[in-house]
Order: sequence, then structure tokens, then C-alpha cells
Amino acid sequence: MDIQSIKNRFGIMGNSPALNYALQVAAQVANTDLTVLIVGESGVGKEAFSSIIHTLSARKHNPFIAVNCGAIPEGTIDSELFGHEKGSFTGAADARKGYFETVNGGTIFLDEIGEMPLGTQARLLRVLETGEYIRVGSSKVQKTDVRVIAATNKDLLQLVEQGKFREDLYYRLSTVPIRVPALHDRKEDIHLLFRKFAVDFADKYKTAPVQLDDEAKKMLINYPWPGNVRELKNIAEQISVLSEEKTITAKELERFLPAVPGNRLPVLAHASGASSSQEFANEREILYKLFFDMKKDVTELKRMFLDVLQNPNLAAQNPAFMNELKELKNHDVLSNVPISIGMPQTVQAAQPVLVHNNDIHEHEEVEESLNIMDKEKELIIKALKKHRGKRKDAALDLGISERTLYRKLKEYDIEE
Repeated sequence: MDIQSIKNRFGIMGNSPALNYALQVAAQVANTDLTVLIVGESGVGKEAFSSIIHTLSARKHNPFIAVNCGAIPEGTIDSELFGHEKGSFTGAADARKGYFETVNGGTIFLDEIGEMPLGTQARLLRVLETGEYIRVGSSKVQKTDVRVIAATNKDLLQLVEQGKFREDLYYRLSTVPIRVPALHDRKEDIHLLFRKFAVDFADKYKTAPVQLDDEAKKMLINYPWPGNVRELKNIAEQISVLSEEKTITAKELERFLPAVPGNRLPVLAHASGASSSQEFANEREILYKLFFDMKKDVTELKRMFLDVLQNPNLAAQNPAFMNELKELKNHDVLSNVPISIGMPQTVQAAQPVLVHNNDIHEHEEVEESLNIMDKEKELIIKALKKHRGKRKDAALDLGISERTLYRKLKEYDIEE
């Protein structure tokens, strides 16, 4: 089947070379039983590609099921995928078949595969390599013939380096990788998609379709679209319903487009030219880096101050340096360092300087761990203590879900 026929059949619009190539790979691999890994940002339509592969395969008359690995609690995902025996855990009143049993002969689409717990990853690897699995609470090995298509919006290799994803599973899943381009990488398709959505919503709400003037088109195309096609569709629906005019100007369009998202943290420059997004896993690491750099600068200032205390002639030789130290003292940057700033330099030179160990610890450097996992564990423990062990409140304070907190507790072996 040619690319245009696939687009017509599955309602895919766009003519960008990256999109056409992804569709070509999907069509070529469909008639095999190879495992496929679909990679792309959230909202680009990865599930549509899994449907294309299944529908064009020899398994098209057999079951197809899509499973969101991030939406299933860690404690039940093994049961969902592989089934369980009666009484195998609290609440298991009856035996239950898992997806790998019910979809036997068909295709299973594992979305957000990067969210899958490590224990479940080991079970999945066995299925992919031998076609065997064991129900939770059973010792009987069962066979299944299921094609696996996985998808992720994360960098799995980065998760492998962090110990959160199995390297052998990554290479087993990515037998054939398909990269679905983000909307900002296919700018030529943005207005085309908007017109399609505008016509669809006009038909749905029984109104005339909205149109964009030239300036509005430019604004639409230059917007970064972090939510990809899903966000574009939502914006088209909002405009179709809420706009009183059917010809949309740039000023009118601006009302519907959110503020351009972006990292407001300072960019850390590196000699190698690598961007901060490549150097750090997330914004929290950047913050830690900034904090430790600030601490290093303050430590250096204290050392300089100590040099002046021990050798007053330095201050006499460089009055500008002394003025700088006065400013820092006035702003409490060096508030814990004892010095009589206002004392005349001649008197300072004549008087002995007493430095107490409990005031300055310039020779004592405490090596703190810069490991992000150590800091994350420390924050989790603090949050639990703050909220007296209440997971829900602690997770809310940390800005993560309760399920993610539960997983972190097990991962870091934190006792509540």
C-alpha cells in the first residue's frame, strides 16, 4: 500500500518528508513479526502508528489492545499484563487472565514503556525472547504469541544510564525504531492540519469554518507547539467555538495561544558548546548546579577575607578590594566572618587578629554528594518527615504523583 493510501485510510494529514518516512517504515515492517519502538513527543500520534502496523499485518483479524504503562499502578501492572492466580495477593478473589493471554495471536501496544517498573521489564523481556510468561502467584510457565509494539516520549538510553530501564530490554524493543516527527519539525503541515480541524469543528457545531489571515498564519506556524497535534486540535476547537469573527487576525489568534513555554532558568555555558538540556537530566539538576556554584563562590570570598585578616598589608595595598569586602559584609554575604571593618587600617595592622575555629572553617571542606539520586532521596525523606509519613501530602509537596512516590520509596529502600 502506498503512503497516500495509508494517509487516506487512517486520516493522517501532512506532507513533510519526516512524516512520510515514518509511514513508509511502518508499512514495510507491518507484515513481519518484528518488535517496533515508536519514539516521539507527547501528542504526535504514536498510537495511530501502532494501529497502522497492526491493521496492515497478518494479525489484523486477531485482537489488538493498547496499554498505557504509566496509568497502571506499580502493584497491579504484573497482574494486568500476565494475569494472576486466585489468592495470589490481597483482593485476588478469582484467577484472572492477563493481556498477554487474552491477546494471544494479536498485537499489544505498550504506550509510555519508560514508566514500566524494572521488575515488570524483566518479565516482558522473557516474553519477547522466549514467548513465555508466568501468572502472578503461579509456577506454571505459559506460552503466548503476541507481537509487541512499544512507544515512549522519553530518552530510554538516558533512563538506561540512570538505572531506570533495562539495557537488554531497550535493544530488544528497538529492533525497528520509528521516529514520529514533532509538529515544530513539520511546519509545512501546521496550517493544513488547522484547516482540516476547523472544517471538522464547523461541521460538528453547525457553523462556518474559521479562516486565518496572512499574519495569523505566520503566527500559527511560528508557535512551537509543545503539545503537538493534540494541542493544535484543541486550539482549533477553541477558536471555532469562541471566536465571533470567522476571519481570524494575528491579534485575535494571540488570545488563544498560550504563552510560549520555555526554561526560564539561566543557561549554563560549557566549553564544549553542549546545551544545558544535554548536560542535565532536568531542571532540578540545573538548580542543584547553581546552588553548589554559589556555595563555592561564597567559600572563595571567605578565603579572601581570611587572607586580609591574617595579612593586613593586603588591605593597605589594595583599598578597592577592602571596599568590596565592606559591601559584602553590609549585605550579610560574609556575616559569619568576624572583622572590624570600620577600624582604621593602621590600627588593624597593629593589633593581633584573633580567628576562632568556631567562626571560620576555611580549611575544613565538606565533600557533599552531587548525585541527583542522593538529593532526590534526601528530599523524599524530608517530605515524609514534614508530613508525618502521609504519602499523599508528601507527594503533593514534592510535585509528583503518589504512585511515583511509592515507586521511589521502593527504589531507594526508604522506610516510612
